Amino acid sequence: MTEHNEHCIANFAALKTAIVNAEEESVKALLTKQPMQYLEKSYLIDLAKLNSNLAILKLLEDIPVKK
Repeated sequence: MTEHNEHCIANFAALKTAIVNAEEESVKALLTKQPMQYLEKSYLIDLAKLNSNLAILKLLEDIPVKK
């Protein structure tokens, strides 16, 4: 596995944890406004919806999707 892939996986795991823990500032710090795969974005949005966290949900919805 390349260093870039390991970083991406670690970043995604950290995002999931921050969303589940409702850590809005951590989510902001981890999101880079870089395009995200549709499936990843959808999964993270579902996590935010489960926690009913509208602020985090808005942050995630604003992330562009890779084409």
